[in-house]
Amino acid sequence: MIEHRVKGTEPALWASILIYIVVILMALFCILPLINILAVSFNAKQSADMVFLWPRDWSFESYKIMLSRDELFTSLWVSVKRVVLGVVINTILTVLTAYPLSRDGRVYKTRKFYVGILVFCMLFNGGMVPTIILVTVWLNLGNTVWALVLPGAVPIFNVILVMNFMRQMPKEIEEAAWMDGATSFKTLLYVVIPLSVPVIATVMMFSFVAHWNDWFSGLLYMTDVAKYPFQTYIQSTITAPDISNMIDLENYANVSDKTIKAAQTIVGLIPMIIVYPFVQKYFASGITLGAVKG
Repeated sequence: MIEHRVKGTEPALWASILIYIVVILMALFCILPLINILAVSFNAKQSADMVFLWPRDWSFESYKIMLSRDELFTSLWVSVKRVVLGVVINTILTVLTAYPLSRDGRVYKTRKFYVGILVFCMLFNGGMVPTIILVTVWLNLGNTVWALVLPGAVPIFNVILVMNFMRQMPKEIEEAAWMDGATSFKTLLYVVIPLSVPVIATVMMFSFVAHWNDWFSGLLYMTDVAKYPFQTYIQSTITAPDISNMIDLENYANVSDKTIKAAQTIVGLIPMIIVYPFVQKYFASGITLGAVKG
């Protein structure tokens, strides 16, 4: 069948060119700083301040210093455990919380009450000091990976995103499952979750980024430096590098503060660069379909 285009619906040539220019400029604003940091990380100390997009004097000293420290791999393992546990716990609790809250108010009469509590908790919290006392003193979770995972076990923004996504599903699908004898749990497991893959992948990405990038929790709940997650370790070495022995003094003589910070930034970005392409196709659809509709 031949499609007839309505006259005047296609964008003008100048408008298309302008759109492409804007998109390209925005992409360059995001990419060029990363390329600059990568170039600085591979540059020698003497010319680090003169690097733009390509190293002037190649050097791997910054990465050698980082990889020579056992603390780096210890903190990396702590972060891996935190990310795995955190993403799994966040995703399970998010789905289990969002599914009943996505039901109609006539079916779940206290729905608005619990949604109000979640929104209130998202906007207000108990404060830093009470949280530290609760986690480290009352629950005795200090210096454990659970102190990094459990305080944010139910990300409320993710719950609202998944809840709105599930509310838009045709109710006839669930009613058909119930007619076939499926329980609410089986309906969730075999019907709702497979249809919610885009938004679940999106909130998993949110959880991954949140856990991987968080360095402040490590400072709050960890008194043992060996228990620091990766980002906390990186932050501590950037603000107060350990040069307590002569080998470190010799190594730091060959690098600058700028090159070592650039190398640490690149290493911290690698996991997100690896993971993001696998969930990117779900990202946009999960955000738009799970957004609040008027």
